[in-house]
Amino acid sequence: MLRRDRQVRNISIKNIVPNMITSGSVFCGVSSLIMSYHGHLVPSAVLICFAVFFDVMDGRVARSLGGSSTFGEELDSLADAISFGVAPAFLMYVAYAGIQAGILGALASFFFVLCGVLRLARFNVTHATEGPFQGLPIPAAGVTLASFVLAKLEVSPFFAMTSMIFVGGLMVSSVPYWNAKKLTKNNVNKFKLYSLIGFIIMCFVLLREKAFLLVSLMYIGMGLAKMDCAEWLLNDEATASEKK
Repeated sequence: MLRRDRQVRNISIKNIVPNMITSGSVFCGVSSLIMSYHGHLVPSAVLICFAVFFDVMDGRVARSLGGSSTFGEELDSLADAISFGVAPAFLMYVAYAGIQAGILGALASFFFVLCGVLRLARFNVTHATEGPFQGLPIPAAGVTLASFVLAKLEVSPFFAMTSMIFVGGLMVSSVPYWNAKKLTKNNVNKFKLYSLIGFIIMCFVLLREKAFLLVSLMYIGMGLAKMDCAEWLLNDEATASEKK
C-alpha cells in the first residue's frame, strides 16, 4: 500500500480576514437579488448600500495586515460585479422597468451590467491606485441606482432605462473621479475633512433616505465638472510637494 505524503498548507490569517470581509459584500449582493425578486425593494436597496461598507473595509484591512494578494483582488472584482452591477440593475428593472418596458428594459439592465464588468476589467489591468479614477467607480454607480428606490421616487420606465444607460456609460468613460486612497491622516486638511463630513451628516439628518441620491448625484457631478475633491482635501504642504 502506497502512502502519499500530503503537504498541508497553512493559510495565514492576514489573507483569510480580508477575503471573509469581501464575502460579506457577496452576501449583500445575493440577498439584494432575492429581496428584489420577492418585491422587497427598499431592503434590497439598503443591502446594496451596506455592501459598500464591506467593499471599503476589505481593502483597508488587507493593507493594514499586509495581506493583499492577487486572489483577493480578483475576488473583490467578482463581488463588486454582483453587488454593484447585477443587483442594482435587477432592482431598477423590477422597481421601474419591468414588463412595461419590454425587451428594452432588459437591454438597459444588461448594458449597465456590461459596463460595470468592463469597468472592473479595465481597473484590474491598469491598477490605478493613485490619481483620479478613470470612469465612474462601480460602487458609486450601483449606489446611485439603489438611491432612486431608497428615495422612494416614482419614475417612468423610460427614465429608469435612461438612468441605467447614462450611469453605465459613465463607468466606461474617461471622466475623472476623485480617488480618496492617497489621503492619509498625515496629509489631509482636518478642517476641510470635518467640514465635508459635517455636510454629509447634515444631508442625512435633513433629507434622511433621500440623502443617498443627493450625495451620489453630487459625486457624479463633480466628475463631470472635473472637480478633484481629494486634491481639495490635501493640506497645503502636501499640495505644494505634489506640484514640485
